[in-house]
Amino acid sequence: MATTPAWFRAALEAEADVGEVRVSGAPVRFRAWGPPGDGLVLVHGGAAHSRWWDHVAPLLAEPAGRRVVALDLTGHGDSGRRPHYTLDVWAEETLAAADAAGAGTRPVVVGHSMGGMVALVAAQRFGDRLAGAVAIDTPVRDQPPEDIAARERRAFGPLKRYATREEAVARFRAVPAQEVALPYVTAHIAEHSVRRLDDGWAWKFDPVVFNRRPLEPGDLDVPGCRVALFRAEHGLVPADMGEMIVDKLGRGVPVVEIPTAAHHVMIDNPIALVTGLRTLLGDWQHSHAARPDATVSR
Repeated sequence: MATTPAWFRAALEAEADVGEVRVSGAPVRFRAWGPPGDGLVLVHGGAAHSRWWDHVAPLLAEPAGRRVVALDLTGHGDSGRRPHYTLDVWAEETLAAADAAGAGTRPVVVGHSMGGMVALVAAQRFGDRLAGAVAIDTPVRDQPPEDIAARERRAFGPLKRYATREEAVARFRAVPAQEVALPYVTAHIAEHSVRRLDDGWAWKFDPVVFNRRPLEPGDLDVPGCRVALFRAEHGLVPADMGEMIVDKLGRGVPVVEIPTAAHHVMIDNPIALVTGLRTLLGDWQHSHAARPDATVSR
């Protein structure tokens, strides 16, 4: 494996508080960095888990001294399972984890891909309880890529069992695939993506999560808090989709493009992602939100 840089090693060495909160009868696990107080909660994508943020969260917690929480949505990671899943329930879990982890009275929700859908739903349902929401390369269309792969049985089918942990980890692949990825980041995520079962090793997600209803353009409405969109240059949100989302949200929403990045930004361009989020959060801390009826020429 390629030599890991100092910043990555330091991020993984940062101590995280681990906790759990129950939401509608199911346990929701979370990890948190930084001192309790005003902060943000990170929401992973479909079939992913909180450990995708291990190398990102500490860089957002320091040097700002903010509380950063990353949760496992139910059906993912080490959280509980449900008979079925919805974006609304996941939004409730996100706020519950932020509250239980001490992320302040009005945290910012940051979600990647499917997690961005959760962030947008939270902004619409619970906007008065949030300081803002950020969707990172979140496609809003009939079916997101993970759902398409599951429907076409290219990925995320019935959980395959592997005889050893090493065999399972070696089979880890991001969906959608991307040509560029930092090997040490991918290796860390892969190592935390499997769990031990009675008959072998399997991935830490419930295939049923892909039976839920997606977030479609008609679902978007004016949110009750600030919203920002991050696009990966080579990701799943082309410029025209970004403009459509902004039009549906009904206010001046910044759209930040991360150059050279593919969909899984934390795997190929984590420092650029952190820089963009730090800049946005710093601006939100010292500026006033536009009025809901304000128009911005584009």
